[in-house]
Amino acid sequence: MTETQPQIFEPEGRAIPYVEDAGSEPVLVLIPGRSNIAALGTLAHVLAEEDFRILRVGYRTGRTDGVTLHDLAQDVVDVMDHVGLGDAWVGGHAFGGAVARTLSTDHTDRVDGVLLLGAEGDEPRTDLEPLQAAAAAAASPEEWTALAPTVPVMLIQGGADEVLPPANGERLQAAAPGLVSLVTLDGGGHLFPATHAGEAAFVIEDYLDVD
Repeated sequence: MTETQPQIFEPEGRAIPYVEDAGSEPVLVLIPGRSNIAALGTLAHVLAEEDFRILRVGYRTGRTDGVTLHDLAQDVVDVMDHVGLGDAWVGGHAFGGAVARTLSTDHTDRVDGVLLLGAEGDEPRTDLEPLQAAAAAAASPEEWTALAPTVPVMLIQGGADEVLPPANGERLQAAAPGLVSLVTLDGGGHLFPATHAGEAAFVIEDYLDVD
């Protein structure tokens, strides 16, 4: 598999990388946990083969001082506008899921559902990259854990994830049982979107009732 080189969208001094993987529908926006936009490439390609339209959006460079979760969510919306996406399922791995959740609360009309690939805990981790750490530190506890009350959440997690332990996802589902659906992949570690991409894609396809 050859990874597609990211394009760069530069609104107002922000340089936001993004990759489009061909397909038509369903439409899914994916946000990586770290700055490597290729990290979700395997999962994106598996889903694209099933005719999903995938938009992967990475993290800005330039204009990073004082950045918040809301700013990072706005970056994703701006790229969606740039490529002509009105609404979509929005998902993220690890910290990317915090951005996806924030997007769903800030721009509920743009989000059909949230896909979490692993669930962050009630407090930010200490191993985040500088940009993500700054955004997490700027968030109140309520902002960090917020879920949009009308947006469904599909949570997939690795049963052997030592970075985001399965207990995180279980607590999230217990807090919002009518909103959050949870599937745990046996043997999946923190990088399960790459190592268990086929299994994760099957769960996504089944949840979205894709034939």
